[in-house]
Amino acid sequence: MISTTVAFHLLSYTALFLIVGMIKPKWALFFMKEPTRFLISSISVVSFMIAMTIYGQAHKEDLLKAKKEAEKTEMVSEVPAAKEETK
Repeated sequence: MISTTVAFHLLSYTALFLIVGMIKPKWALFFMKEPTRFLISSISVVSFMIAMTIYGQAHKEDLLKAKKEAEKTEMVSEVPAAKEETK
């Protein structure tokens, strides 16, 4: 299962990539001859959407897991015993 930590790491790498890429695009995309700031921002937007999707899914799974755990540990009320009939 993917955790929310993965999403936060991806989000921080995306922010770092965006900041470095806006300052000096050649540093972020070192393998390209002429990287543009538009390409940097496009990659950052897509990466941000991926990170938020991962975070949303992981958060949803955590909530479902917590709900299942709460249902397991919920106290069961005692079943009333049948009354004996007296004549």
